[in-house]
Amino acid sequence: MTHAMSKGSNIPLDATTVRAVVRWTAGQGTPDVDASALLLGPDGRVRSDEDFVFYNQPRHPSGKVWRLGKRRGADGLTDTVQAELSGVESAVGRILLVASADGAAFDRVRAMSILLYDAAAPDGEPLARFDIKPETGRETALICGELYRRGEGWKFRALGEGYSNGLKGLATDFGISVDESEEAEEDSSGAGAGAGGAQPLPPEAPTYGYPQAVGVAPAAAVTAAVPATAGPGYGYPQAGYDPEFRLPPQGPQFAGR
Repeated sequence: MTHAMSKGSNIPLDATTVRAVVRWTAGQGTPDVDASALLLGPDGRVRSDEDFVFYNQPRHPSGKVWRLGKRRGADGLTDTVQAELSGVESAVGRILLVASADGAAFDRVRAMSILLYDAAAPDGEPLARFDIKPETGRETALICGELYRRGEGWKFRALGEGYSNGLKGLATDFGISVDESEEAEEDSSGAGAGAGGAQPLPPEAPTYGYPQAVGVAPAAAVTAAVPATAGPGYGYPQAGYDPEFRLPPQGPQFAGR
């Protein structure tokens, strides 16, 4: 049975690994949407920039939270984050599930929702569904929901909290350091993944979460670094993924997104 969530409601989770799927409907003028996650410590902030899982850093160093990438299906477009809750470090108390729009506000994104699945039964019905309605429509980033510890287990809470200053502003609020210099350089040159609009998504792959053809081959260094236990999709090209990204001392780059 799927729980239809309202803003602020929560449900307990029995699943040890969950798949959070952000879904929206494509259309003319609809911006691309990216899913990401922030792992928060006891103080409600990230412990380091490595606790930010997003399009240029698609897997947490612990290997327990990662992006599966985008798909086009009969019900719309999706971007997905998976979390192995049973293995998440004890210092992490919350995992924020975030959506950001590429170069536009969420009033141009139609029928957006987040669906939570038991990853052990990905073809089964969702554990929960939350239809997200931005409060102002001017938001460019949204905290769709959060996974959080309660006693020895985990729960999911529907949130739908918006930011008008994008993924960069949201991430900064939770302790991420942002590299402003390279972002300004890319913006001035018109470079970046969003400069030419959203890349077209490939047809739905027969096996969920495996390589998506986006016309970019993964850098050799990235491919070589993929551990044997890496989750589905890690180390393969994902829509919007920049294989040349290197996390600078100042923090992650958001240019062109």
